Amino acid sequence: MPMIDAAHLFIKVANNLKKGTINLHSPLEEFVVRKCGKDLAYIDNRKDAKEKYGFDLWGGINVGSLKKQGIDKGILYSDSQQFPDFMFKVKKQGQRYTDGSLIELKDSKGGSIASFNSTVPTKYKTLEEIDVVNGNYLVSRITTILDGKIALDENYSKFDRRCFYLIRTHKGSSKVKASIVDGSFFETVSKEHLFYQMFLKVLRQHLEKKKVKISPQTLKKVEKALSHITDQTIIAQSQIIEKASVRPRLRIMAEVHPEGNPHSKFYPKITEGSFNLILQSSPEMKELDREISAMVPEVEAFSIFHKRNGEHRVFQFKEETRLTEFLKIT
Repeated sequence: MPMIDAAHLFIKVANNLKKGTINLHSPLEEFVVRKCGKDLAYIDNRKDAKEKYGFDLWGGINVGSLKKQGIDKGILYSDSQQFPDFMFKVKKQGQRYTDGSLIELKDSKGGSIASFNSTVPTKYKTLEEIDVVNGNYLVSRITTILDGKIALDENYSKFDRRCFYLIRTHKGSSKVKASIVDGSFFETVSKEHLFYQMFLKVLRQHLEKKKVKISPQTLKKVEKALSHITDQTIIAQSQIIEKASVRPRLRIMAEVHPEGNPHSKFYPKITEGSFNLILQSSPEMKELDREISAMVPEVEAFSIFHKRNGEHRVFQFKEETRLTEFLKIT
């Protein structure tokens, strides 16, 4: 089984932490752009990628032809502020898609993970979902160009892409921690269940505030009706309301519960001064253990148990390892 793109990113960043070319306080964008730029099909802040990190997403592409594909000059090197921050190029083995993962950055000076302001964190998302969440087709237009012939496949926009979140807490402090986190760490119940339960809870709070009493039987029927509100692509669409001069649109945001934060006190093995790859445990982990260990021998592998979603495998590189290696040499 091929190594996932998030693991490649982890190995490249760990090796560069080891060399000292970056550190845990370097910009998160630099972690990705400098180490995996050529593997990316989408960069949200293409301006900084070129000006700060010397990487041109459009390198090797005839820029003059891009306008015909919906990419105007103003878009080429802009900060689009769309979801996600990065997307890897798709590969294909036989009829199966591989890679194409999403990377969203979350940076915080405190111990909590920065809020998810554009979409609910999940284990998978399709390109179709991403377009609806963003309310436009910019991300899919750019990835289609960078992915080339594979993007012509019928299911290119419909297959499930893995979601990873590059999070950092205590930025600028000795308590700093950084991790590439599998979306499964956040999606402990299905997003479909989460959405309708949210609407149900809002209804119950309104009933309580207004002192409106509804029989358990009626509430059960309401819950059954709300259980059909499960599709974020529909929820996120602008709605046309009769006689209304505006089109309301719901943008669901999310905050992480402390038990869903791998940098919290619930997971003491995720130590200060460490860079981690956190994946939901699976039979393939043994092979990945061997591969990562061979490429970065200083990485320690161990398991943590999510309070709400079972075993996750952690690959940890401690920045202090670089200092220890330096002292050995001198």
